Amino acid sequence: MSTRLSSIERQQLDLFRALPGDFAPRDAQDLMAWPFFSLAKSRRVQPIDFRMADVTIRVEATPEHGMATIWDADVLMWAASQIVEARDAGLRTSRLMAATPYEILTFIGRGVSLRDYDRLKAALDRLQSTTIATSIRQPTERRMHRFSWINEWKERVDGRGRPLGVELILPDWFYAAVMDDALVLTIDRTYFDLTGGLERWLYRIVRKHAGRQSGGWSFEVPHLYVKSGSLSPLKRFAFELRAIVRRQALPGYALTLAPGPFGREILIFKPAAMPAAPRAPHRVLPPGDKL
Repeated sequence: MSTRLSSIERQQLDLFRALPGDFAPRDAQDLMAWPFFSLAKSRRVQPIDFRMADVTIRVEATPEHGMATIWDADVLMWAASQIVEARDAGLRTSRLMAATPYEILTFIGRGVSLRDYDRLKAALDRLQSTTIATSIRQPTERRMHRFSWINEWKERVDGRGRPLGVELILPDWFYAAVMDDALVLTIDRTYFDLTGGLERWLYRIVRKHAGRQSGGWSFEVPHLYVKSGSLSPLKRFAFELRAIVRRQALPGYALTLAPGPFGREILIFKPAAMPAAPRAPHRVLPPGDKL
């Protein structure tokens, strides 16, 4: 039944071929702000079950492939970047996209060896098999939108069986967010050089909330921990966070940890041109507050 429905969906969509060129990477703000991906390189099967104010997120994985990771999300950044670039150029876009593995891998800063190609295919499998249910952008918090990051994907070949690339179909929920200019942000290309799951996640949430505003932003560390969806204990999360602050690892931002109320540490982050200082934060969001 699902195969038949996918075939019908494919027939109803125009094919959008990847644009050439090296343009700015974009990311969807909803994916930057909330816990949708595993932060670990090891296989995660345990679901993410997140609730805060009127936001509900449930992410489930299959034992065969495991949950889509924050590195797999690079493929979605490539897709968002392609769609925004085409839209801004007045070109017609589509949820049905075609590209070569080379085009995707080079955009997200990966190698192009056979091993890298195989890793891309594994990432596509995880994106397709991971299922999400969320109340974000639904009329009421009780209504849920259910989808996978990729509805389906396949390898394309010519009449002689020679590879031509891949095709994939994006879900409505993601595509709608990308087509809404207010829900997409440009990210620093050096993001793709970040190797740690936590620092990648932290960059995205910092970019989402601090942006370019001189006053920066701040979060209590326990609040950040809840928003990460991490399986690590809070103490381990805080230890790794301190290491990131010592290295000043996030491109474009300066980080500071400062004492907060009730003995909770506060992470303060500002654009790097205006280094953060250990003083009262611009804004503190305690656990449970709506963003």
